Amino acid sequence: MTRKKEQVRVLSQEQLAAGIFSMWIATEAAGEARPGQFISMYTNDGTKLLPRPISICEIDREAGALRVVYRVTGRNTGTEQFSQMKAGDALPIVGPLGNGFPLERAAGKRAFLMGGGIGVPPILELAKELDCGKKQIIAGYRDSQTFLREEFEENGELYISTEDGSAGVKGNVLDAVREYGLEADIIYACGPTPMLRAIKAYAQEHDIECYISLEERMACGIGACLGCVCQTKEKDAHSNVNNKRICKDGPVFLATEVEI
Repeated sequence: MTRKKEQVRVLSQEQLAAGIFSMWIATEAAGEARPGQFISMYTNDGTKLLPRPISICEIDREAGALRVVYRVTGRNTGTEQFSQMKAGDALPIVGPLGNGFPLERAAGKRAFLMGGGIGVPPILELAKELDCGKKQIIAGYRDSQTFLREEFEENGELYISTEDGSAGVKGNVLDAVREYGLEADIIYACGPTPMLRAIKAYAQEHDIECYISLEERMACGIGACLGCVCQTKEKDAHSNVNNKRICKDGPVFLATEVEI
């Protein structure tokens, strides 16, 4: 389905941690959005033509609202402008975009829901909607600023790792798995490429079904520009080569289908 640009209204905005902001917006996209999808957010600055892809953190379908949690990446960036917006402000978005996590695959299974860095926010709606045998949320942070911690604790068994050891287990999400002796039948993960590469290897070693949400710089967000491709085993029908468009065919993939 072709998504059209929609002018939306900011409902609220708050800072969760250093450089991390949370924004609720009123949007028709909430009716169709699924865990693992994203929206493309445009600034109101005409000099910035390309949108910023932001993962969906929470979905309130009854209220017609979406929550995005994002990191401000620097001065004069779209994210800096987003962080300055207040309730009542308007901005254009396109969404929901991409393919989300296959929730039905977890039925009756022990699941790992793994997020690292800015890959932590999309795990929240996944945790809220996933119906599985055992829900184990493993969140990796830089330091003790463990944003969304309370929300995660309300929606599953939470295990935390931090790079500096200031909270939870010192190290990464797989260090937490080993420290607590956790086991799973299926994995859902979102985060930086080195983390996903390690999780893919762990899943293959233990013969675990694994789905990963890839992070990539996206331009158009709809698969037209081929600016965010990844190598895959199968040929892409759009380009007839062994790649997939992360924004259109993903961002969620079965780990064994993609090379990272």
